[in-house]
Amino acid sequence: MKVFIAGGTGFIGQALIKKLLQTGHTVTALARNPDKLGDLSAQIRMIPGSPLIPGPWQQELANHEVIINLTGASIFTRWTPAAKEMILHSRITATRNIVEAIPAKGPSPVTLINASASGFYGSCQDEKKYEADLPGTGFLATVCQAWENEAKQAQGKARVILMRTGVVLGKNGGALAAMLPAFRLGIGGKLGHGQQWFPWIHLDDLTSAIIFLMENTEIHGPVNLSAPRPVRNKEFTRCLGQTLHRATFLTVPKFAIRLALGELSSVVLEGCRMMPGVLLESGFTFRFPEVAPAVEEIVGKNKG
Repeated sequence: MKVFIAGGTGFIGQALIKKLLQTGHTVTALARNPDKLGDLSAQIRMIPGSPLIPGPWQQELANHEVIINLTGASIFTRWTPAAKEMILHSRITATRNIVEAIPAKGPSPVTLINASASGFYGSCQDEKKYEADLPGTGFLATVCQAWENEAKQAQGKARVILMRTGVVLGKNGGALAAMLPAFRLGIGGKLGHGQQWFPWIHLDDLTSAIIFLMENTEIHGPVNLSAPRPVRNKEFTRCLGQTLHRATFLTVPKFAIRLALGELSSVVLEGCRMMPGVLLESGFTFRFPEVAPAVEEIVGKNKG
């Protein structure tokens, strides 16, 4: 398939491009800074530009069978009014420009795979959350709803898939890159009480799932991209410590997290027990359904 990717220079995007090439797909990437792709840039077609700004890239997009939108400003910053505006604006504007570029009547069926997040469900405590469940409350839930609603505007001219992604675990980036320094020093620990659910997915499973969604044309609508066995924060902490042979007896108190992160602290202190209902029902096989082998594969060979 001819695949157009917006947001391909990031942690997920680069891994996805590699997997797409390995499976025989043709890739075009929209990038503000093509140099970030390194050697990959020679294997794909690069288009300079930003999804936040309409331009000639929209005509290029119209010639593709699959459009994957991974763009969005990082949520991992203090949520000032300006930061909140950027988090929302980057997602809504990019998605709107992409949707507008999809032709009403193209030469072949079009699929739009648009990023979203587990934040759609808000804080759900012990309740399992599946794709048919209602949205939660809070800033991230509001952002995800608006983001998904923008992508839904493509319905009628494209098959729309809304990827509600959990915490992605992989090498050289993502959540683990931020956690590992403290754990390697033996000062990693659970966050608050540690009972909050941690919806995670291995990067290899994530990229495989995206290609699975591309190729299975009967799937549409929201899809939870997370491992079938989410864990609590304290279990993940213990698993990472055991893999690195480091102690994890410390606890980062709630007040310290709230002081450091402000409103963002709700993301790490509340969690969500998200379940990959659509993927399992559709026959997708996870390479890493359990967290311990996933963590071992990522950091076990480089324990430091």
